[in-house]
Amino acid sequence: MRQIWDFHGGIHPPENKHQSTRQAIKNAGIPQYLFLPLSQHIGQPAVPVVEIGQRVRKGEMVAEAIGPVSVPVHAPTSGTVIAIEDHQVPHPSGLTDSCIVIETDGLDEWTELTPCEDYEELSSSDILHRVRQAGIAGLGGAGFPTAIKLHPPRNDKVNALILNAAECEPYITADDMLMRERASEVIGGLEIMASILQPEECLIGIEDNKPEAIAALREAARETQIEVVVIPTKYPSGGEKQLIRILTGLEVPQGHIPADIGVMCQNVGTSAAVYRAIRYGEPLISRITTVTGDAVAHPGNFDTLIGTRMSHLLTQAGFNADKASRVLMGGPMMGFALLSTDIPIVKTTNCLLAATDLEFPQPQPEQPCIRCGMCAEACPAELLPQQLFWFAKAQEFEKAEMYNLFDCIECGACSYVCPSSIPLVQYYRYSKNQVRTTKLEQEKSDKARERFEFRQSRLQREQEEKEAKRKARAEAAAKAQAARAAEAEAAVDPKKAAVAEAVKRAQAKREQASAPLADLTELESNVQKAKDKLAKVEASLQQAEADQSDMTDKLRNAVAKNRDRLEFAEKALADARKQSSDSDNTGTNTPPQDTEQLQRSIKRQEDKVATLKNAIEEALKSDPDRAAQLQPSLDKSLAKLAELKSALGTNSSDQSENNTPAPDPEQLQVQVDKARDKLLMMQGMLDEARQESPSDDAKVTKLTRAVEKNQERLTAAEKALTDAQQQATPVAPKISAEELETLRTNIDKARDKLSMMQGMLDEAQTESPEDEAKIAKLTRAVEKNLERVNAAETAYQEAGGEIRDPVSQS
Repeated sequence: MRQIWDFHGGIHPPENKHQSTRQAIKNAGIPQYLFLPLSQHIGQPAVPVVEIGQRVRKGEMVAEAIGPVSVPVHAPTSGTVIAIEDHQVPHPSGLTDSCIVIETDGLDEWTELTPCEDYEELSSSDILHRVRQAGIAGLGGAGFPTAIKLHPPRNDKVNALILNAAECEPYITADDMLMRERASEVIGGLEIMASILQPEECLIGIEDNKPEAIAALREAARETQIEVVVIPTKYPSGGEKQLIRILTGLEVPQGHIPADIGVMCQNVGTSAAVYRAIRYGEPLISRITTVTGDAVAHPGNFDTLIGTRMSHLLTQAGFNADKASRVLMGGPMMGFALLSTDIPIVKTTNCLLAATDLEFPQPQPEQPCIRCGMCAEACPAELLPQQLFWFAKAQEFEKAEMYNLFDCIECGACSYVCPSSIPLVQYYRYSKNQVRTTKLEQEKSDKARERFEFRQSRLQREQEEKEAKRKARAEAAAKAQAARAAEAEAAVDPKKAAVAEAVKRAQAKREQASAPLADLTELESNVQKAKDKLAKVEASLQQAEADQSDMTDKLRNAVAKNRDRLEFAEKALADARKQSSDSDNTGTNTPPQDTEQLQRSIKRQEDKVATLKNAIEEALKSDPDRAAQLQPSLDKSLAKLAELKSALGTNSSDQSENNTPAPDPEQLQVQVDKARDKLLMMQGMLDEARQESPSDDAKVTKLTRAVEKNQERLTAAEKALTDAQQQATPVAPKISAEELETLRTNIDKARDKLSMMQGMLDEAQTESPEDEAKIAKLTRAVEKNLERVNAAETAYQEAGGEIRDPVSQS
C-alpha cells in the first residue's frame, strides 16, 4: 500500500457537498446570447479573427492565440457575431474586458472537426499542437495554458504525473460528478498526457469523501498502470504543493515549480478536455459548473457553454433573488462575491454559490489581534500570517515580501480560524498587488533612465564630433592665413609685385577671351531655367487670380522679377554668342576651354561638393528632413563636377597620353572607406528608426532612399578603385616594421570585437530566441565587424604581412 504523508496545518470546514450531488449532470441549454472574453487564461489575451455580422459554427475559432503563453477562443454554438466590445467579466473588482458577443441561432451546427481514434499514431508535437489549438487551459482555477505546462523545460524530467481529484473546497462538486459519470474520459486524457511526458508513475489523488468517484476511477483504470490513491479529507489538500507533499513526500522549493522536482499536476477536468480534443477534435467550449446554496431550489451540476451568463445558469437551478444575500464565484474559502450576475461563465468557473444570510452571515467587525497563533497553526504553507498581517497593515511591503508573502496560496484557512475576525487574506492580496505595482513602476523607471543615459551619451558624442570638426576648420583657416601672410611678405619687393600684377592681368585677359565659349552651355541652361521658373510663377498667378487669393499682388511682383531675370539671361547668352562668332571670324584659334581654368573650376566644385556632404552628414544626425532637402543640391553638384572633369579630359585629348596623371589608388581607397562608413551609418539610423518609430513611414522611406543612394556610391567608388589598381604599376610597399605591427594590432582588435559580438549573438539566440529584433540587430553587428576584420587583414597583406589564419577562411 502506498505511503501517505501529511502537510502542516489545514482545517476541516463543513463540506456541504451532498446538496449538489443528488442528481446527474444536466445540460444548461443554449442561451440567446454568449459573451466570450478574450482573456480566460494566464498570459496574453487572444485576438479576434471574426468580424461583426459574420456567422460562425460550433467549435469554430473566433479568436487566435498571440504569443507562446496564450490560447485561442472558440464558438460554443452556431450563431452570428453581433458585437466585439467591452463587457463585465468575472473579477473581484467588477472589471470589464473585451468580449465577442454571439447571438445564437439554436441550430447548434458543428464546424468540421479532426478526430483521432488512436492517439498513439500522433507524435508528441502533434498532440501538443492539437491541445493548444483546442484552447485548453487549466480548469482547476489557475487557467494556465495546458500545452505550455505539458512542455516543461528540457532539463526537467517528469517522474510523477499527478491528477488532482481532491476537490477540497466546500460546496463544489463539479469534479466529483465528472469522475462519477465520465471516468473513462478522465483516464483517457491522463494516458494521452503520459504519452507526452513519459513519467515513471501516474497517480490520481482523491479525498476519501468521494466513494462513488473512487469506484468509477478504479474501474476505468483497471487495465492501466494508473494508481488511484485515496487521501484523508482535509482542507486544502487540493492545493498543488500540498497534494504533491501528500502523495510523494516532496516539497516544492520557494521560487520553483513542481517540474523542477520532477512532478507535474493536472486537474481532472483538464484531463477530460484533453481526451475530447484528441479523440473527437472538440475544442474547449463548455465545462461542468456547480450551482448550489440555500438560495437555489434545485442545486446541481450543469454542463454549461462557455460565455453563458450566470443569470441564465442560476435560473436553471431555481434561483431566488429575494433569499440570496450574495452570489459567490467559487467556494466559500477562496471564491469572491459577484457585483452582478450578468457576467459570463469562463473556463475557470467551477461553482456559483448563492448563499442566504443564515447560511453565510455578515462577517463580524474586525477586532485587534490577540496574538493567539492559531493562524500560524492552520497555515498549510508554514508561513507567519500574524507577522505578514502587521507588515501589510503598516504598509511595509518589502518586509512582507522578505517573509515569503508570495508563498501564500490564499486558501483562507488563517481567516477561518481567526477569533478576531481579521480578513487576513484580503490584507495579503492587497500587499501582493502593491508589491507587483512597485516592481512594475521600478522597471519602467529603469528603462526611462537607460534611455536618458543613452541619449546623453549620444549628445555628448555628437558634441565632441562637432568640436573636433570645428578645431579642424580653425586649423585649416590658420594655415591659410599663414600662407597669405607669407605671400604678402614675398610681395614687398616692387619688382616681384609688378611681375605678379602683370601675370594677373594676362591671366584675366585669357579668361575674358575664353569665358564666352566656356560658359555658353551654362548660359543656355540659365535661360531655360529662367523660362521654366517664369512659366511656373505665371501659372501660379493665374490660379491665384481665379481663386481671388490674397497672394495675387505678391505673385505679380514675382512674375515681374522673373521676367527681368529672363531678359538678363537672354542678353548674356546673346553677348556670349556674338563674342564667339567674332572670335571665329577673326581666325582666332580659341581652345574649347583653358585647362588651368577648368582645373580651378573643378577645385571650386569639389569644395562645394565637400561642403554639401558635410552639411548632409550633420543634418542626418539631428534633422533627416533637412538632409533630404540638401540631397538634390549635392546630386546637381556631383553632376556638374562630372561635366567639368569630362571637359578637362576633352581639352587635354590632344596632349600626350603619358602626360595624363593616373588615378591615385590611395585616394580612391579613402573614398571607398568614407562611402562604406557613410553607408553603415545610414543603415544604423534606418534600423533605429524602424525599431523606435516604425509608424513614421516618411522618415523610414527617406532613410531607405538614403541607404540605397549610399550603396550606389559605394559600388561606384569600389569600381573606380578596382580600375585604378589594375592600371597602377605595382610598387613595393614602403612601410616600417612599427607600422606593420600596428596593422597587425588592428587585426587583433577587430577580431576581438568580432568574437565579442558573436558571443552576444549566441547568448541572445540561446536565452531569448523570441526577441527577433535583438537577434537581427546583433547579426548585422557581427556582419559589420566581419567586414572590418577582412579589411584589416587585406591592409596587412598589402603592406607585406602574411596571415596564416584569415577570418575569411575560417
